[in-house]
Amino acid sequence: MSAGWSDDADPPDDLASFEVLSNPGPSDLNEYPQHMEAAQDKAKLKCRLMSAWNNVKYGGWSLKSKPRLSRSSPVCLLGHTYQLSSEGQREQFRRAFSSLLWLTYRKGFAPVGGSSLSSDSGWGCMLRTAQMLLAQGLLIHLMPEGWTWPGAHHQTKDDLDVKAPQQSGRRSDLGKLWRRRSMGSPLDNVEDTEDNKHRNLVAWFGDTPSAPFSLHQLVELGKTSGKRAGDWYGPSIAAHILRKAVAASEVSNLAVYVAQDCTVYVGDVVRLCEESQPPGNKSIIILVPVRLGGDTFNPAYVECVKKLLQLKCCLGIIGGKPKHSLYFVGFQDDKLLHLDPHLCQAAVDVSQDNFPLESFHCKAARKMSFHRMDPSCTLGFYARNRMDFDSVRTDITTALTSSLETYPIFTFVEGSGQDEHGEEV
Repeated sequence: MSAGWSDDADPPDDLASFEVLSNPGPSDLNEYPQHMEAAQDKAKLKCRLMSAWNNVKYGGWSLKSKPRLSRSSPVCLLGHTYQLSSEGQREQFRRAFSSLLWLTYRKGFAPVGGSSLSSDSGWGCMLRTAQMLLAQGLLIHLMPEGWTWPGAHHQTKDDLDVKAPQQSGRRSDLGKLWRRRSMGSPLDNVEDTEDNKHRNLVAWFGDTPSAPFSLHQLVELGKTSGKRAGDWYGPSIAAHILRKAVAASEVSNLAVYVAQDCTVYVGDVVRLCEESQPPGNKSIIILVPVRLGGDTFNPAYVECVKKLLQLKCCLGIIGGKPKHSLYFVGFQDDKLLHLDPHLCQAAVDVSQDNFPLESFHCKAARKMSFHRMDPSCTLGFYARNRMDFDSVRTDITTALTSSLETYPIFTFVEGSGQDEHGEEV
């Protein structure tokens, strides 16, 4: 819930990547109202102070500034493994990582959930990581296989430099221009199908009540579970909110299934797949809330988590550490690779043509030790259709049963569950 890195978590590999952001300076203080009126003004001031504090503390001030990705060890990113000692594979990894959607705290949007809150800084991190996992599922669902964000192709500096010798020379002015804005750039002038799909997908997560997967919409859907803006959302209830959001959206041929008590009921998933024309053609996002230990993460599950992240069907993990949600997307050695939502950025008006895209993509990798992981998390997987689900089921089962030392994290069971819409707080 609170922002920042853990004590042993590495800082971003290149803090200069966040050129679109800036730490608050003295000028920001002039924006604060001189005369606060009632509770609403007090709440707005609190949000601004929280946003400023998060940006100062987590937006780029760190004693650790050197990259922490090792060139001697492979890195796994959502089912793909890269040998970073190879310049070509390092470039592939950088493009793939930069193409993930990065959804962070925002400020300056319309009040959410009937409250006076115009920022989710300090409370919305679980919803943001849930958004990121759903966004990854939508990228796979809608974009061509192997697609990468064209903006990642125009970097002039290797943001994910893996302790390789630095080359002399200055960044080109074109590189700086590209990294700072989208409007008027070469990419935005290309009206191709993939760019439009990508931009529309990003807009679905815009901070506006009308966007189907916005913070506003997720908070609204959480009200039926007793949640409201400003509350803490657990990984299980976040999974059910995603299920409701996709069901209420106009995204074609996609449904979300949430496992019950660490059990995926095959009959329920197959039934969802069959709800299409032709039957069996609907894609499914499978979300599995689990607990990997008691009060703390059980290290016996490390190898199993790694095997799941190595599957191409894996969408990542909604997890983090206690009250501090992160989106886990891979690993290197004994460290989890993640996207961190704990940076408060200004809300983007996604209704505008060619709105800036850079703040929705992260060019700096972060890692965290497995032992710091909160045991409560939600695993995500994607199946293209009914036939693909059979393959996904086989691959996941193999990963879950590869170790004889631990009981499987979750299981697949024939038949249907008693209450497929059961929720947990």
